[in-house]
Amino acid sequence: MKYDYWMTDEGLEIIAGWARRGLTDADISHNIGITERTLRDWKRRYPTINACLKNSKDLADTIVENALFRKATGYKTKEVSYKADSDGNLVPVSAVEKEVPPDTTAQIFWLKNRRPDLWRDRRKEADSDGQSGGVVVLPEVVADAIKTIAPPPEHTASCGDDDDE
Repeated sequence: MKYDYWMTDEGLEIIAGWARRGLTDADISHNIGITERTLRDWKRRYPTINACLKNSKDLADTIVENALFRKATGYKTKEVSYKADSDGNLVPVSAVEKEVPPDTTAQIFWLKNRRPDLWRDRRKEADSDGQSGGVVVLPEVVADAIKTIAPPPEHTASCGDDDDE
């Protein structure tokens, strides 16, 4: 039977590796040489294969989520310089701690997906003359933050209705 090999430690490790690399069930079934329907059947009949796929995919997702979070919030890293000694072995020469600043794009992606109630782009249709223009409505916290960075001007220019002489 074809599933016998895939139930061994070696077969399960190969399946787990494919799942960790982000292959879909369709890709994995193709690599095994079976249909996707057969793989679904194996997952139902053989809890070991199902657990292998689920755990490996969950692990990969968690690693990526953690990397995205670090990218969004910034982090510190140590950069080590190496030099070859007389025997050709690499030995550390210096270590410098560097700060990687938060990435705005990662923050936006995270917030739009994790807090869509506050961060999704909302559009209101213009209702005056039927034009299809719109405005982006910012969440209150963002609007308040923008006001502190760039407050509105105190005086505005006159449009000609006043009697300025």
